[in-house]
Amino acid sequence: MLKVGVADYGIFVWEGGFYNFLEHLENIKNMGYDGVERLRPQNAQEAILQAAHAKKIGAGFAMCQMASVEETIRYTAALGGQYVWIQVKGGDFDDYCRQVNCMTKAANKYGLRVVLHNHLGTMVETQAELEEFLARCPQTDLLLDTGHLAVAGGDVEYIANTYFDRICAYHLKGWKKSETPDAEKWQERGHFCGLKQGDVFIDNHAVTKLILKNHFDGWVFVEHDTHLREPRLDLEESRAVLQDWGL
Repeated sequence: MLKVGVADYGIFVWEGGFYNFLEHLENIKNMGYDGVERLRPQNAQEAILQAAHAKKIGAGFAMCQMASVEETIRYTAALGGQYVWIQVKGGDFDDYCRQVNCMTKAANKYGLRVVLHNHLGTMVETQAELEEFLARCPQTDLLLDTGHLAVAGGDVEYIANTYFDRICAYHLKGWKKSETPDAEKWQERGHFCGLKQGDVFIDNHAVTKLILKNHFDGWVFVEHDTHLREPRLDLEESRAVLQDWGL
């Protein structure tokens, strides 16, 4: 079943951390979202507490982020998550893909998918790098971040359509340019924001049409990497946009 959630990195930054994660889950649920992308427990006891509270209030989550890769895989599987992010370092692209294939094999034994989160400033940033990665790691799936791909010059609609069967989840967001949009460091070129707050065209609407047309049954996350005001206001605004688009 399709679920709409919050990738809550931006809230974490705004608050300087999460000081009451259970309350945080309730707030997300009350905004009309189905849950969050990641549980963030510090230990096994917290992992069980957070997962139990999520179940109690009807909030879902995709993965359980633990201290080590092996723990992340095991706890995500045990607590009912669907996928884990790639957590390998690699030296060059060859090393990276080899290690990703090893991680994917390990997670698949637990019935979990491993996903690449395409991201500016990482091993897989551009569309060419993304397509090369998907060819080299055929068992690994994609967490398609529309914002990072678009800002890197990629064709968001093309990737969403061509690799639909490889997409496990989505991050939808906008991009607001800074006063130095050509800066060398991507963080200085602008910041990611709400679905209708940006000034660079990112065709999130076309992506949502594909999601609905193809009966996608995973997670679609709104992600505000940067909040310049109370996060609730941004997230409620983006939730209304997705509702207008049929999600």
